[in-house]
Amino acid sequence: MSNPIVQHFFDEPTNTFSYVVRDPVSQACAVLDSVLDFDYAAGRTDVRSADEIVEYVRSNNLKVEWILETHVHADHLSAAPYLHEKLGGKTGIGAHIREVQEIFGKAFNAGTDFARDGSQFDRLFRDGDTFTIGGLECRVMHTPGHTPACLTYVIGDAAFVGDTLFMPDYGTARCDFPGGDARELYQSIRKVLSLPAETRVFLCHDYKAPGRDEYVHQTTVAEQREANIHVHDGISEEEFVQMRTKRDATLDMPRLILPSVQVNMRAGEMPPAEDNGRVYLKIPVNLF
Repeated sequence: MSNPIVQHFFDEPTNTFSYVVRDPVSQACAVLDSVLDFDYAAGRTDVRSADEIVEYVRSNNLKVEWILETHVHADHLSAAPYLHEKLGGKTGIGAHIREVQEIFGKAFNAGTDFARDGSQFDRLFRDGDTFTIGGLECRVMHTPGHTPACLTYVIGDAAFVGDTLFMPDYGTARCDFPGGDARELYQSIRKVLSLPAETRVFLCHDYKAPGRDEYVHQTTVAEQREANIHVHDGISEEEFVQMRTKRDATLDMPRLILPSVQVNMRAGEMPPAEDNGRVYLKIPVNLF
């Protein structure tokens, strides 16, 4: 079995890691969890972060086969449409995107013209599905809890876990967004931690736990099982649910959740322009 070559990219304003995952024996690759820069105060987008990925792909003569999302992100906007235009590739996300679209389609009053069937994406992955990146074998694990549609992509000896896990010194994802569930998250994490101990675990975010000076994007299953402060071996499901529920009650909403979800539930596309030709993002008042 081949193992991927992984290049990470970091967007510090949103603490987000994106990845280019390469087949070592061909030029095939996939892009995971890309970022569209967004100035909330000005309502202005930029493609600086995405262009770093474009430059890397082109300078290495890579062929993008997939543009993948681990879930509908609530902390950054996806650059998938821009990358698709520049680099090609099929878009993919979990099949439970339909649940997320139903929840947030109502929340943002998106109307009947907003399809809630996941058709904005080229492929909707289910638990156990497989696909390839060149000669790399890829397997999909449905790992809900943070959101209903969260996936972990297992590609060779690497697992891309989205927001399910953070570095061991920081813990685990929140579960208080609509459709989140702490009990489901615990069960999902145990699935991930049942992978071989040496499996490389690539994170979507890092927030530098107190006492740590550098951002880190990679850990292992063994390190998580031994040292994750929320869910190391020996922590029961009930203990985790109580901790996670109590902790989530103290957290503020992510700064970009309102624009992010509106865009990401549409596979990174903006809402349709209104009759004046302008695109608008909504802010539901007193909803969340």
